[in-house]
Amino acid sequence: MLPKSHSLAIAKPIMIKKFVGLFVISLVIGTGFIYSGLYPVGADNHHFKLVHWGLETLRERSIARSASDIEVPDLSDPLLLLVGGADYNDMCSGCHLRPGVNENDMTIGLYPSPANLAGKPDEHGHVHADQTPEEDAARRAFWIIKHGIKASGMPAWGPTHDDTRIWAMVSFLQKLPELTETQYQILTARSEDDPGDHH
Repeated sequence: MLPKSHSLAIAKPIMIKKFVGLFVISLVIGTGFIYSGLYPVGADNHHFKLVHWGLETLRERSIARSASDIEVPDLSDPLLLLVGGADYNDMCSGCHLRPGVNENDMTIGLYPSPANLAGKPDEHGHVHADQTPEEDAARRAFWIIKHGIKASGMPAWGPTHDDTRIWAMVSFLQKLPELTETQYQILTARSEDDPGDHH
């Protein structure tokens, strides 16, 4: 009978070979699946529940980690609402809507569907400041606006907009769900001398 240590020494290479074999087989099957074109990628064909959960969890955890060290400035200056409101109206309302509008062609056709940022918290799954500590919600919004989200239709505005303008949009987003249609029109009107394309 072989000593126990000798048996373990023989078993180790066998286990490693099995592991490598399973890895190679998985890699071949995975590559074959990717190249087969069998997975539906149309925006009108939603992900399987497990895939959706995995992508949502990955996104939320990545944003939380990436945004955790962002320092939130004072967002109470009313001027921020005017700057942020005009930018939101020009750049965001087409997907994220405005008061009095519940859906449009973009929100119906995009997948994942963009959050209705003008809606009340119970109208959609988007996290609002009253469900998350206000500073965490502000960090999250700033990071998303600045960096965007891959393969979601959400662009990164950081390359074309400085941090001050992005924080102005965050300030506006904090007030947006409370605005009436008239208040929205007032806060989002851009003055004639402001073309909205400065960086």
